[in-house]
Amino acid sequence: MEYYNYIKSLHLIFVITWFAGLFYIPRLFVYQIEAYHKPSPEKEILGKQLKLMAKRLWFIITWPSAILATIFAVWLIILIPSWLAQGWMHVKLTFVLLLFIYHYKTHIYYKQLQKDEVKVTSNFMRIWNEGATFILFAVVFLVILKSAINWIFGVVGIVTLGILLMLGFRLYKSIRSKNPEA
Repeated sequence: MEYYNYIKSLHLIFVITWFAGLFYIPRLFVYQIEAYHKPSPEKEILGKQLKLMAKRLWFIITWPSAILATIFAVWLIILIPSWLAQGWMHVKLTFVLLLFIYHYKTHIYYKQLQKDEVKVTSNFMRIWNEGATFILFAVVFLVILKSAINWIFGVVGIVTLGILLMLGFRLYKSIRSKNPEA
């Protein structure tokens, strides 16, 4: 198993790039939604550019990274199947399932915005943008602590982070309402 560390490294690289895409795509959605409400020709110019950026990010980075991260994860489990008997892995796989659901729902938003269907607000998308962050925190704590019980402290940290993010979001919204250029 001398190649185990190579497989693990590739898995981590693609997890990182997958999350990078999941962190950035909702931000592009925020800009797309806000551009949709601008007057012409700004609406069309920004909309076209943001759609192109989202398409490239989604299909050149995010989707391939998700697929490759999954392939290398399965390979790691094949190499060390005893992980599947451990409680922390069950909890981690639950969060991974949530990540796939988040990814899929983000794909739905992507398709809607590519067709100029604006069904959510930019404020909603700012909050949606934090979904991947919560999943990342949970998974990292689980993998590092390797305990189905101790991950609860990580979740408490996630909830605390969520509260801080919401407070930060409200502060940003307040500042932005006073100064639209912020």
